[in-house]
Amino acid sequence: MPARGKENGYASRAGACFAANDKLRCGRCSRIGRIVLSRLALLAFAVGLGACASTPQGLLQPVAAIPGTDKVNMLAATTRAPSPDPGILFSGERGEGVSFSNIVVSIPREREVGTIQLPRSVPGNPATDFVVTASTPLPKAKLADWFRSTSGRSKRVFVFVHGFNTPFDRAVFRFAQLAHDADADAAPVLFSWPSRGYLLDYSRDFDNASYSRSDLADLLEVAAAAPSVREIVILAHSMGSWPAVEAVRQIALKDGGVPRKISNLILASPDLDVGVFRRQIEDMGSKRPQITLFTAQHDRALQLSRFISRGATRLGGIDPTQEEYRSQFAGLSGITVIDLSAVNAGDRINHDLFAASPDAVRLIGGRLLQGQVITDFDVPTPLAAAGALGSAATLLVTAPIRVFDAAAAP
Repeated sequence: MPARGKENGYASRAGACFAANDKLRCGRCSRIGRIVLSRLALLAFAVGLGACASTPQGLLQPVAAIPGTDKVNMLAATTRAPSPDPGILFSGERGEGVSFSNIVVSIPREREVGTIQLPRSVPGNPATDFVVTASTPLPKAKLADWFRSTSGRSKRVFVFVHGFNTPFDRAVFRFAQLAHDADADAAPVLFSWPSRGYLLDYSRDFDNASYSRSDLADLLEVAAAAPSVREIVILAHSMGSWPAVEAVRQIALKDGGVPRKISNLILASPDLDVGVFRRQIEDMGSKRPQITLFTAQHDRALQLSRFISRGATRLGGIDPTQEEYRSQFAGLSGITVIDLSAVNAGDRINHDLFAASPDAVRLIGGRLLQGQVITDFDVPTPLAAAGALGSAATLLVTAPIRVFDAAAAP
């Protein structure tokens, strides 16, 4: 390759190679090309999966319920703008304030745990598809009444915050599936922020998630103040972890601690910077909930997020055995890391393992929603002890789930 001035840069040289030979020939350009192409391939892969998974619009148009199906009766709180289409309900744009709805989802009984059967056409068939059978606007003044009528004997509320690239209908059906499969003895509450539902709107989605964190904090305080609510468990997925942790942190800074009713904060595939997460937890102080992280090193969505973040590993993609991450958790009590890197369930992106893996769903429903801490007794028999997380936590190697239990750390 002919010599060129430094001002042209590596990109210019790589471009010259492509223009001359339609392939990379110099070693330096080859390395650059492979990195760029691999990242573009990952992006194309994700886009391709999204295209293959395309479904019709208007899935939330209510249909008549039929016998022989199960139902999830949820409260949906959203900062999205209302849609004039009754089958969409809410768009991906910001609304004025928070809207509340009581949504009932019908779920067919003949299905595997972790799966969502969306209709191929509208309206769906309740015998075979996830469908909505009722959707009723609810004024904020009636929230306490809803909690009293749905929290049951457990007096527990289960709050779910969805992640990036999630339209409102997908959030409703994913949460219905999770609440049903986890056999949640709790009142299901969906908090939906204005995700546009497009892969290339990452930055806008992040801004909308940040925009919504104070409204989520307000919802949590309303639930905590309700006499019929004894316990609140929060599960946030992906980018939804950001407004969830920020909301809890905001409450802690305002009130001098997190209400005892908020017992467990579960972060599934959290799209968070590790150092920022540590500072958020420190800001909460000692009066904070138990925190559980579901991580996976083969999470391709977080690998893409890492690229967008210029190489910063996301919290949901860490290897907890590495010293750089163990040191980040040192001194922080009450954190449990559940590594799902050996689990394969759902699609090939591995970003929804918390809801698609039957084992993970059982851990959520059988332990975390009961306000309990997951230990080695809740997963297959440990094969070996291999290190520590914090000063008094032991790594428990299981097949295929690994548990890093930091709950006993002082």
